[in-house]
Amino acid sequence: MANTGNTDVRLPPVLPPIPATRTDWSRDVPPAAALGWLSAGWRDFVRQPGLSLLYGVATFAVSLVVVFSIFNLGYDYILFPALSGFLVIAPLAATGLYEKSRRLATGEPVTLTSMLFVRIRSGGQIIFVGLLLSLLMVLWNRAAILIYALFFGLRPFAGLDTIVPVLLHTPSGWALLIVGSLVGGLFAAFSFSISVFAVPRLLDERTDALTAMGQSMALVWNNLPVMLTWAAIIVCLFGLCVLTGLLGLIVAFPVLGHATWHAYSAMRGPRTEAAAGEAAGAPA
Repeated sequence: MANTGNTDVRLPPVLPPIPATRTDWSRDVPPAAALGWLSAGWRDFVRQPGLSLLYGVATFAVSLVVVFSIFNLGYDYILFPALSGFLVIAPLAATGLYEKSRRLATGEPVTLTSMLFVRIRSGGQIIFVGLLLSLLMVLWNRAAILIYALFFGLRPFAGLDTIVPVLLHTPSGWALLIVGSLVGGLFAAFSFSISVFAVPRLLDERTDALTAMGQSMALVWNNLPVMLTWAAIIVCLFGLCVLTGLLGLIVAFPVLGHATWHAYSAMRGPRTEAAAGEAAGAPA
């Protein structure tokens, strides 16, 4: 029998655990910072205001065409969902405003051409975001029709002059408003969280759409106080635009677009060297 008493068994050294890679998405931004973003948006608006006003007038004109088309085609029952859906695709429509604010911050010249033909540094990735936001808007409109049918049955739409009193003065109307607001709020919250920073990032840096949307959602979720404040400001200003017959879009939409760029700049965090070079126009 072999003697193993003097055998020196050496175990491999225990290696220290590899730290898990973790990204801290919290920026510790106070809710009051949202007012600062709005103020910065106004400052960009009044610098070369003609360009921003032209952008706002174009947005107002397109919105009027859409509203008149809805009535002329007999689709007035989707008016309220369509107005809500505007908030879904607004981040994409404001791309030219982001570009103006970016150029003002970097000292580049700002022209109408540069705002209309924006150089998207992520290329066609922004098309994917646009398709997703458009799909969300269509889904919200279909969901709104189904909710209406759930409470009022499969009957023709009675018209806005009839439906408004029903919504405000009947139990079924109150229930429809509550359920519709909750479902619409879910659509709005999801679209806001995936797009509020994704579209500016796709414009500013070379990345893919899914990464940009995931990062946008992470920033919103980890900075809820300031982002809820910012969302409330957007909803309130858009409500005022609706009360003015959408005329307020001429000023409010450009200001909010510029302000959103400043929100993105504040929440973006430090750039990588490659991203900074790409944003400056250098090869990545």
